[in-house]
Parts: sequence; C-alpha cells; structure tokens
Amino acid sequence: MNARESATTAQRSATPPATRGIHHLAFTTEDMKLTTEFIVRVVGMPLVHAMKVPPGVGTGPGNRGNPPYEELRHYFFDMGNDSLLAYFELPAGAEPKAKRDAIGGMQHCAFAITPTEQQNLMKRLKENGIRFDGPFESLPGLFSVYFFDPNGIRMEACAEPAAGDNPGVIASVLQTKTEAGSELATLKGADPKWMTEFTTALPE
Repeated sequence: MNARESATTAQRSATPPATRGIHHLAFTTEDMKLTTEFIVRVVGMPLVHAMKVPPGVGTGPGNRGNPPYEELRHYFFDMGNDSLLAYFELPAGAEPKAKRDAIGGMQHCAFAITPTEQQNLMKRLKENGIRFDGPFESLPGLFSVYFFDPNGIRMEACAEPAAGDNPGVIASVLQTKTEAGSELATLKGADPKWMTEFTTALPE
C-alpha cells in the first residue's frame, strides 16, 4: 500500500461518507429493445431485472419521482461492484431530447473498467460500427474511452493501467489538501474556515 492509499484509508475511517456508493443511475429511452441490446451486447452489462412500473405510479398519487407516464418498462443492468444502470422506456415522441450540458442534465455516465475489459469494449464498439474517442488520459493515470448509447447519453469507461484488475475509484482522483486548496481558494467566499471544513477528508 502506497502513501496515498494509506492516507485514503485513514481519512475514510476518520470521516466516512454518508452514502455507500451508487445503487443505480436511471436514464430514459424510447426503444428499450435497442437499448437493452446495446447495454448487454456492446457495453457488457448483464440484464438483471425487467419490469413494468405498476399502475398508478406514473400519474397517480403513488408517483415517487418516476416519469409521469403509466406502466412504463423499467430495466436494470449490472454495472459491477454491486451497482446498477437503469432505463425507463418513455412513449415515443412524448418528451424532447435532453441537452447534455444543461444545468440539471446528465452530462455523462462514467464507470470503472479494467484495462483488459476496456480493450474488449473498444473491440465491440468497432465491431458494431459505434464511434468512440480515446483512450485519453483524463486524469493522471486514468485513461478513458467515450461513446454514446442509442439515446445520446454520453458514457465513459475509465481504466487505470497501473492498477490492473483492481481499480480504486477514490484513490484514482484523491488530492492532498494543498492540491484541492489551490482551486477551492478561487471560489467566492472561500475563507480559511470554509477551506478547513471542506478539505477535512483530504490527506496532507
């Protein structure tokens, strides 16, 4: 274990996050069959749950935040590390395509992948005629491949060649207090007390 990994472990023990990682990310599609084929065959995420949302949950009082349509298909795919990617199938033409860069929009979905599986993914993308960019070094030591799903959602597959088959998501981006502080200090109203509070979880 290197110094940065040791610091990560110590800091996470001292200030554990309130959440336990992603349970699922939910997107929308107009064509569940096409989306399912893409996610399973090309991206390599197995289907683990296929359902229709029960009546009354879309437009009735039981709506808990689902799209406002009745009995939508809602499928879940295994994204790895006990996390899920999900899609709702909206009626064709019912909603406009989202602007990826709009405030509140989903700019992209990134998932961790081993270097070997990243190569396999690029092969499947090529075989299916799907354009992709990369791999680029998106962060020091982190190499990313970017592509779009059938709905125009941008996806990113991140690999850490140095980590091999054991990528460390937090460790791959963790900064020291000084590194993060140089950027945080540019925020309006970021006084020393504020800086101390928001760099507590970072190593020295």
